Amino acid sequence: MAIREPEVAQVVGRCRIDRRTKSLVQRLLPGEIAVIDHADLDRLSAEALIEAGAAAVINASRSMTGRYPNLGPLLIAAAGIPLLDDVGSNVLDILVEGEVVTVVGDEVIVAGAIIAHGEQQTVASLEQKIAEARSTVGVELERFASNTLEYLKHEHHLATDVPEPPDLPVSFKGRQALVVSRGYDYRHDLATLKRSGYLRELKPVLIGVDGGADALCELGLRPDIIIGDFDSVSVETLRCGAALVVHAYPGGDAPGAGRLEDLGLRYERFQAGGTSEDVALLLADEMGAELIVAVGLHTSLEEFLDKGRDGMSSSFLVRLKVGRILVDAKGVSRLYRPVVRRSDAVVLIVAMLLALVAVAIVNRPLQLWLRSVWLLLRSALGR
Repeated sequence: MAIREPEVAQVVGRCRIDRRTKSLVQRLLPGEIAVIDHADLDRLSAEALIEAGAAAVINASRSMTGRYPNLGPLLIAAAGIPLLDDVGSNVLDILVEGEVVTVVGDEVIVAGAIIAHGEQQTVASLEQKIAEARSTVGVELERFASNTLEYLKHEHHLATDVPEPPDLPVSFKGRQALVVSRGYDYRHDLATLKRSGYLRELKPVLIGVDGGADALCELGLRPDIIIGDFDSVSVETLRCGAALVVHAYPGGDAPGAGRLEDLGLRYERFQAGGTSEDVALLLADEMGAELIVAVGLHTSLEEFLDKGRDGMSSSFLVRLKVGRILVDAKGVSRLYRPVVRRSDAVVLIVAMLLALVAVAIVNRPLQLWLRSVWLLLRSALGR
């Protein structure tokens, strides 16, 4: 991707405001200014803002706090989109959704009046921050590891529990399951998997974890099951005919149930600890999938921190439990290649020849034509 430093020039556009970036991008139109409150802006959110065509991004918080080298802000700056950082949370109360906002340098202007100041980030400034964060990431890694060990004391049951799966109209018998989450490069990996022929040949059960279901639909694939909190999946995808499973947390809290009830959609509950991604893996395992192929699975420290996780105990325990049948889609797309065996090619050629012979035997005009050709050849050879 070509890197273009944003010029210190004014950007004018209508603003869209939301404290949740993934909610904002669903209604952000090209040329509009995104106003968010997102500390340590993650890569997926940054990519969504770029794809939505944001003219500028105003962040009430610091897009990079220095805890770890998150790349989201750098992607926005590299795309030539002005990023005004750390303007203060009051900007979300001052601005009105849809009003015209002007961004000039480090100033936010409405109706000719400066309402907030911030720090305009550039590729150079962000690269420096990333370098500084990398030099101190060991401290964050130590804290993350300590939290993981602490949570393991309370969540160890995830490795041994046998949760009761809901009654779903989907058969897993003799089939693999493809679990799609919104992780790094999930769209690319899913498209690669489709091109490889894996989906067409093996026809796995398709499970979308929240926004991962949208990625399936974008490729013309209908998910069999959608599971999660349902806070980042479109209404169109929810109505595609998939079985809907709300992730219910221990104690019965199910945040996604309210939205589905408002839409009048039928759903089942699946109660288990951990993240929705973890629960999707548990569901596939309990339903009897022969193999679980995961797209967008979170694996690195940066990915877990981008998701706002303080530790990874639930993911660690769940993957210990299903690890015997769990593979990453990147490996499948590299290992699985549809090939034509030599024996199959020979059988096909023989079948074609037999078909031609059969046609020649029963087709009178073809017999006369072949006889004419034979006579012409004999005549030519006789000369």
